[in-house]
Amino acid sequence: MGESVVFSQLRRKFIDENDATPAQAQQVVYYSLAIGHHLGVIDCLETALSCPWEDYLVWIATLEAGSEARRKMEGVPRYGEIVIDSTHVMLLANAFDRAQARQNAQQLAWSKALLSMLHDIHQESAIYLMVRRLRD
Repeated sequence: MGESVVFSQLRRKFIDENDATPAQAQQVVYYSLAIGHHLGVIDCLETALSCPWEDYLVWIATLEAGSEARRKMEGVPRYGEIVIDSTHVMLLANAFDRAQARQNAQQLAWSKALLSMLHDIHQESAIYLMVRRLRD
């Protein structure tokens, strides 16, 4: 029975509605997305990155000990899941960028993938990542 850590990225949202939204009501749609699930907004998450559990632990150990970024990523072992949103982009991007000098080829690939996802969040703040520990 194996364990892994899966990074799921918000790719799209949709509102459960019967009619198309008129152009003049688009601001209402954006407001609805902001307040989320209370109005029938459904997030569609897709797997963007997956790594074995033990390898995840070694990967995040390349982050500076005691740093906020490492503490954030250690939330997965502590709580089983974390959310990475626009408030975490700079913190994590800087930390994973610096850590690349200490990483092996596989960790570098994961860091580059994560940095790309963080760039997506920076470009569109509504995007976020859900990072979960899964047991097979």
